[in-house]
Formats: sequence, C-alpha cells, structure tokens
Amino acid sequence: MKIAVVAANGKVARKVITEAIKRGHDVTAFGRHKENNTDASKYVIKDILDLKKEDLEGFDVVVDAFGTWASEVMHLHTVTSQHLADLLENTNTRLLIVGGAGSLYTNKEHTETVASGPDFPHDWLPVANAMADSLNALRKRNDVHWTYLSPAANFVADGEATGQYAFAGEEFTLNKNNESTISYADYASAMLYIIENGQHDKERISVYAD
Repeated sequence: MKIAVVAANGKVARKVITEAIKRGHDVTAFGRHKENNTDASKYVIKDILDLKKEDLEGFDVVVDAFGTWASEVMHLHTVTSQHLADLLENTNTRLLIVGGAGSLYTNKEHTETVASGPDFPHDWLPVANAMADSLNALRKRNDVHWTYLSPAANFVADGEATGQYAFAGEEFTLNKNNESTISYADYASAMLYIIENGQHDKERISVYAD
C-alpha cells in the first residue's frame, strides 16, 4: 500500500513508519524539519498546513501523527486534522489519526471520560481536551474515511514490541493485569493492522497491551 505519514519526525510517527516499511509498504514521510529522522527513503519537507490536495493524491492511507504540548498552539490538533480531512474529502484515501486516551469513556452512558476523572493529572488536561476537540470535529465528517486510534492510558515511548495487544471500543479498558498500557512499538503494529484490514471507517477505537 502507499502510505503517507505526516508530522513524520515525531516518536510515534517514526515507529509507524518503521513498522510499515518492515511490512513492505511504500511509505512517504512528510515533515517540517530539514532532517529526516525516519526510516523512510522518501521524505518531503512540508508543514501539514502547507500540504495541498496534489501532495496526497495516489495514497491509500494518510497517517496523522501531529501532537504538541505547547499551550499556545494546542488548537492545532483540530486545525491540522481538519486540514487533512479537507484535502481527502470525497476520496477513497483513508485518514488515520494517532489519538489520545483522555477522551475514552469511563461509563456506559458515555458522559464521563478518563480526562474528567478526579485522578487525571491537571497538567495533562490541555492536551487531552485539545485532542478530544479534534476527535469531536472528525465525528461530524461524513465525507472522509477517518479512523481515530486511542492508545492505552500509559503510553510507553521506549517499551518493547511484544506483539501482544488487543483492540477495544470507545470505553476505557483494562487488561487481565488490571492495567492500561501499551508501547509505542505495539501501538504502531496495531495501527498497521488497521491499515491493512481496512476496518473501523468513521470510528474511534482503542488499543492496549493484552
């Protein structure tokens, strides 16, 4: 498959690119920095908001790995994902979003989330809310084949690739050890599984270490 990964120099993006190449896919990385820190041989220096429709033509999948903790640009979680959605509207190209765990529901009525809980770290609220806003904006789009993949609550950058993961829906889910955790490497494997199997159109799902 032809896969584009934007915000490609981020830690999760690099794992997704490495996994996609390992599986034999044709990967193009898009990044705003001159340095290509990914395993992709095709690297395009371009900011997400400078991308045009022609830049993404011919791709089967676009992976949006944008993320920021900077308060002054937190709104860009929604701005960038909506820009990509606008570029891909009414096409067969799928948009996969590297999402957050804060918006996962903690009750069956879907009125409470991980981020609204009393134990959620206050310093993480801005990014959790910004990523939830991005998801809610995507929910209104019926003209794009989007999928939003939320990681487990404990998202481990340097964790090993175990290959032991399970998918869940929109509700916060614990594994058999009563934990919510997943490594970036296993998350990348899960992302490629979704890419290759073509499921969960216009859905948010989650993944955790089994």
